[in-house]
Amino acid sequence: MPAPKKGPFLLCRARYLLPFAEPDRSERIEDGYVLAEGEEILEVGHFTEEIGRRLEENYGSALEVMGDPLADEIPMINAVLLPAFVKAHGHDHEQPLIGIAKDQALTAWLDHAVNPFTGFMRSRREELSEELGCVPQLAVYRMARLVDIHYGITASMVHHCNFNKYYLQEIAQANEAAGTTMIVAVGGQDRFYVEEVLDSPGEAVERLDEALKLEGLKRTSFCPGPDQLFSNSREQLIPLKRWAREHGTLFHVHSAEEPNTTRWFSEEIEPGMTPVEYADAIGILDEKTVLAHQVNCGPADLEILARTGTRVVHNPLANTILGSGMPPVIEMMAAGIPVAISTDGSGSADNQNILNAARLAAEYQKALHQDATLMPAQQLMEMITVVPSAILGLNQGELAPGRQADWVLVDLNRPNLIPTRVDNLVENLIWAADGSEISTVVASGRILKENGKILPFADGTRPDEVMRDVQRLSERFIAHIRTSEELSGTGAHR
Repeated sequence: MPAPKKGPFLLCRARYLLPFAEPDRSERIEDGYVLAEGEEILEVGHFTEEIGRRLEENYGSALEVMGDPLADEIPMINAVLLPAFVKAHGHDHEQPLIGIAKDQALTAWLDHAVNPFTGFMRSRREELSEELGCVPQLAVYRMARLVDIHYGITASMVHHCNFNKYYLQEIAQANEAAGTTMIVAVGGQDRFYVEEVLDSPGEAVERLDEALKLEGLKRTSFCPGPDQLFSNSREQLIPLKRWAREHGTLFHVHSAEEPNTTRWFSEEIEPGMTPVEYADAIGILDEKTVLAHQVNCGPADLEILARTGTRVVHNPLANTILGSGMPPVIEMMAAGIPVAISTDGSGSADNQNILNAARLAAEYQKALHQDATLMPAQQLMEMITVVPSAILGLNQGELAPGRQADWVLVDLNRPNLIPTRVDNLVENLIWAADGSEISTVVASGRILKENGKILPFADGTRPDEVMRDVQRLSERFIAHIRTSEELSGTGAHR
């Protein structure tokens, strides 16, 4: 007897399908389809008329078909259908910081952009809330969800640091309404940072305990996210890692991002040790530890990372813009270290175009090593889908039965994507696409973006309202920093 039909059922048929699924992640399918029931994928494969008749007979009016609603048969959309992107490192508070404090190194940029802005929202919260109709933090986090959806990102780990760490309810509220999947790495620091945000170890642990008490969260979870290895002492890092192990969560931290700060750390803060050696010495590295950046490596660092099973998230956009350098990605992967590609926050990267991040990662390594064979398009696509999903422990990143129903459609009606054939479509996504071709986004079986337009959130929030609020907030912040006192408290910028 067939299983009872529960529904709703969502069917998408496209000119090309890239499942990125085992046993052959490089499979390229002409005329492919995905069928989802509720939040889960039921079927994936090559579409035939026989399959179309079976689906229509089995599901009838319960079957929602994507594409032309006036078509007499199941329409084939002229697009590439592939898994939605997974972002393993980002910051949801940075969108209003685009273009602020440019041409500065990391710690100076933190003190001239991130720390002033998050402090501004906190200190002027009541006034800004009255003007915007919602607390400013919520407005910013909603905007970050819009930008992710625009670029086809439906799952992320967000490093929620600085003054933002006090607003966990707001980021969860924005994420739940948007319909995306999020792990919030809750920031903390107890040294070498702006004094107003320094924690005691007890306060940092208590904040995580309070996060677990938030109710009604289906798509949002939390883990420890101490901001930087230089800004957290042993007394802070060890209990936070203990909390992660006790609760079975990830542990996320920035490491060795900027050369001057890394040198300062090894010479003055933990003499004779690199950040990785420091983390290893205090026992916080393992297969559930995720390091953002790890640009500036010491001679023993890769061996330590490989031995401990630590994961790395490479953020080429921010690493180049901030002048931090680029990590030894090829050597990392050769050593067996899992490496995902991500975008970092919009304040340092200026966008969340994860396809652009993947392209830049390859361009740099090919030029550096003078080897055009490095990091081919297939590998790059897996580093923004399959690999980060595995690092974050998510059920996404590939299209296969039982996986979460998250996918995107890349519009093939654009001049820059013509010609696209089955033999060049992966390469076109990396080398020819500009990120704006993502016309449709589905997360957990719910359509978030359709025909290039982001739909209202589940709570009724409209994208135009969100963008209006963030434009206004950004303008208010620029006026604020023109007369505010300059900050200088972070890392080597002290």
